[in-house]
Amino acid sequence: MKSRYPFYTAIALLIFAGLGLSMLRHFELGIPWLSGEERPVWLVEARVDFQAQGEPVLASLNLPDDPPGFHVLSEQAASPGYGFSIVDDNGDRRGEWSIREANGPQTLYFKAQFVPDTNARAQSPDTPPVPESVFWEEPQATAANEVLDLAAAKSSTPESMTREVIKLVRSSDPNQNTALLLAGNNDVEVVSKLLNYADIPARISEGIKLEDARRRQPLRPFLEIYDGENWLTFDPQTGEQGLPDNVLMWSRNTDSLLDVMGGNQSVVSFAMLRQTVPALQLARAESMQNGLGFLSLYQLPIEEQSMFRMLLLLPLGAMVVAFMRVIVGIRTSGTFMPVLIAVAFLQTSLGPGLVTFVSVVAMGLLLRGYLSNLNLLLVSRIATLIILVIFMSTAISIVGYQMGFNTGMTVTFFPMVILAWTIERMSILWEEEGPHEVFVQGGGSLLVAILAYLVMSLPLAGHLTFNFPELHLVVLAVILLMGQYTGYKLSELRRFHPMKEYD
Repeated sequence: MKSRYPFYTAIALLIFAGLGLSMLRHFELGIPWLSGEERPVWLVEARVDFQAQGEPVLASLNLPDDPPGFHVLSEQAASPGYGFSIVDDNGDRRGEWSIREANGPQTLYFKAQFVPDTNARAQSPDTPPVPESVFWEEPQATAANEVLDLAAAKSSTPESMTREVIKLVRSSDPNQNTALLLAGNNDVEVVSKLLNYADIPARISEGIKLEDARRRQPLRPFLEIYDGENWLTFDPQTGEQGLPDNVLMWSRNTDSLLDVMGGNQSVVSFAMLRQTVPALQLARAESMQNGLGFLSLYQLPIEEQSMFRMLLLLPLGAMVVAFMRVIVGIRTSGTFMPVLIAVAFLQTSLGPGLVTFVSVVAMGLLLRGYLSNLNLLLVSRIATLIILVIFMSTAISIVGYQMGFNTGMTVTFFPMVILAWTIERMSILWEEEGPHEVFVQGGGSLLVAILAYLVMSLPLAGHLTFNFPELHLVVLAVILLMGQYTGYKLSELRRFHPMKEYD
């Protein structure tokens, strides 16, 4: 007796591969399990205003590069008459507008969509940064040393040192040394200089606080220090470590936010809008940027995607047919004809499709009865039936259209050859087994076709089969398991039920 272990091992592998690949696709590409899920997207617009002086203009704006907590979905510049390019200026990502000549007030726009992503983190620098050189004149040098000595006494790490320096600088009652350093200077710059003076690499970055439907928002400074592995962000006002979730870091490690040549009075402001987009649409847009993007059906042309959307539903119909025939014991006319009828129902909708199918088959049986009297050969009889079925379908479509029923036009979705062969099989069955068997098999076919249609028309079924095609491996495993079933069918259990009375 052959061992069944290899078979069940193959079944387990199919289920594991189907579920594992679908979970990987969900987490890697972000494809939602449900079709109605939505995700937030922030649309941020940078507006640059300046006065052109009738000369060639070159405006350069620093652009965000892998901001922590977000990833860029799309970028677009709007600037009539200007050329625009995104350039890499010594590691500084900048957007450059240029024009041969401009005069008067000018306005340039840059829009970008940012998707919140908790896994998006800033990359560590290839080479560890070194502290900036800071020169203090006396008596500021003495004051800086006094402030750093106070902070060092209460700290043990670069992070705690940073918090203590911020506390001293932001104190509501600063001592003489701190007051001397702050005289005429920005407090964030003073903190940055003190930390670099203490051999802790520090820099000032700028971010935007994201709030829905806000306009003309300025950038807000943040303090970053290097702890030997990564850049750590601190709020220079409170000393709190970490970047808030609603802050988009726009400018990091750059000398200037905006440079304008050929203009003056330049200013940049930001507007933002919170949008909600379907998670599936977002996953499609991001599919090319992910590692499994090449396995996605989204890369195919739209026409082929529509074809596969229908084709990938067929395994579900086949599973329903296998269940109804193997487990329940429903007899059908033809093995998988119910699946083809169910596919036609998807095009025509259930009610009109059912009426059309029954009408064509009934008229076909009447015509087949006449053809049997002509004693034609099988091939000629089937060919004649195909032509008659086409005539009947055309007549139903024309009559339906004239009566104002557009569903009559969709009758052409029925497979004509299958219809003709069904009529032939039922006609032979009528002659050999009688009308009762015709109604049993015909009714069974329609029942299974309706069940397959109900399963295939579920929105969740269409969503999962197209977006997670690897789940068909699970369907295959279920069908293979049903193929091993050798017990009584449910209909047979009902047939043998009276035998219990003799037990």
